[in-house]
Amino acid sequence: MEKLEPFSREELMRAVLNSDNLPSLPTVASQLVTMTADEDATLADIADLVSQDVALSTKVLKVANSAFYNFPQQIGSVAQALSILGTKAVQSLVLSFSFMSLRAERAGRGFDFDRYVQRSIAQASMTRLIQERAPCVDSDEAFIAGLLQNLGELVIACTLPEKYEMLTAEKCPLSETIRTEHSVLGCDHCHIGYEVAKTWNFPSSITLPIRYHHAPLEYVGNDEKTGMTIRAVHLADLLVGIFHAEDPGEIHSQFRKEAVELLKLGERDIDGIVEEAHREMDRVAASFGLQVEETRPVLEILQEANIRLSLLHMDSEQMNKELIKTKIALEKLTRELQEKNEQLKKLAEIDELTQVYNNRYFHATLDREVSRTNRQGYSMSLVLIDIDHFKRFNDEHGHLVGDFVLAQFSRVIAETVREYDTFARYGGEEFALILPETDEEAAIQAAEKLRSAIENASFRQDGKTYQVTASFGLIAIEGQAKAAELDKQAIIKMADEALYDAKKRGRNRVAVYRGKRKWYNLINK
Repeated sequence: MEKLEPFSREELMRAVLNSDNLPSLPTVASQLVTMTADEDATLADIADLVSQDVALSTKVLKVANSAFYNFPQQIGSVAQALSILGTKAVQSLVLSFSFMSLRAERAGRGFDFDRYVQRSIAQASMTRLIQERAPCVDSDEAFIAGLLQNLGELVIACTLPEKYEMLTAEKCPLSETIRTEHSVLGCDHCHIGYEVAKTWNFPSSITLPIRYHHAPLEYVGNDEKTGMTIRAVHLADLLVGIFHAEDPGEIHSQFRKEAVELLKLGERDIDGIVEEAHREMDRVAASFGLQVEETRPVLEILQEANIRLSLLHMDSEQMNKELIKTKIALEKLTRELQEKNEQLKKLAEIDELTQVYNNRYFHATLDREVSRTNRQGYSMSLVLIDIDHFKRFNDEHGHLVGDFVLAQFSRVIAETVREYDTFARYGGEEFALILPETDEEAAIQAAEKLRSAIENASFRQDGKTYQVTASFGLIAIEGQAKAAELDKQAIIKMADEALYDAKKRGRNRVAVYRGKRKWYNLINK
């Protein structure tokens, strides 16, 4: 590498900050940072600002309703997102998409912006994953700090492209990279990113992790929360490094050691982070609309690295034997990982108490069925079910008995519905039933059959017998024309109105929503 006289730090920052190629935040994101720092700013003010950018608002709402937050209620507006998720969460999403929208057309050769964004999202997701084990770290600010930790690299590539090409001419370990940056530039990408983030008016809780994420112990401030965020961001960088390093085992060992020293994490927490890392990366990337290859588990990466190392010291016969053993071991590992993934998928979709589908799965399935009904012209029906006077039941018999009855109630319904129907716990003592390709008449018959089954069921525990009844609210969607006029929320609302009417008219009955509120009372038929 050509020997250069480094800039003074002041000269360097003047060159960077005065460059025509310096990346800048979009207007809405820049104004949002200023507005959220203003104590007089209201949620309505913030919602109006974000809503000015329709494309950005759409992306924010998409993530707010994705598995990234896994919130059971559908969020339909920026104002609703602010009230439910909070200002910091919405700010985090706006800044994330604004960062991803930056461009680097004039960056130095070898700078791959898409790859840079993918790695930044991975680092943000790992910061968030680690934060879950360190509760005093603010998750939304930690996510942004993790996302922007290597902002300096982008700035160098855009404003000093020739210098960037020199810095990346040879691959070297992190410690050597920092040393090379000081040799060529007079400072490192951490300081450059920190100074640029300050010009964007980011709070110190975000700028300081950018500054110290490669050397967390150099932070000597007295803000414990900021110190913990710096350490979480540092560990996230190490964790992501495992997926890209030539020697992942060394970085894995360093991560485990520093996770104990910096955040006092226990072995169980560290194991959980390492095991979940690849799934979390893929989940967050998908939530933000990134098309990435499926990430391999850390355990698989480490095993492969160990195999490569051991093969260096074997003759051909030993190598063949080890390759056979390794193939068997990898096949076993693959089966175990598939089984674990199936178990995790089940945990993500099944309500723990009742062992029927959960609210999240219900909403995803209803989305699909409404779309299918619209496309293909099928009929479909939705039934909402509520156990009658269940609060009174809990008060009288206790919550343990109430939980037992909820589980038994669910079993009776699940055993009665068809295999291709979707029965889910909607929340508390409310349940939902999706009946695909089912018109109103067939849905009424199905609901009445369930109502009767519950009325006649007896639930026995510890020598005592309990009985409950339930009310049913039903809406039938008759084919393509009507489905095109309705969205999921409208359908749920109509079924809910029918359920309310069933309870108002005495409970233990089925009510059907029909535009002008003509209802069936089927008990006395």
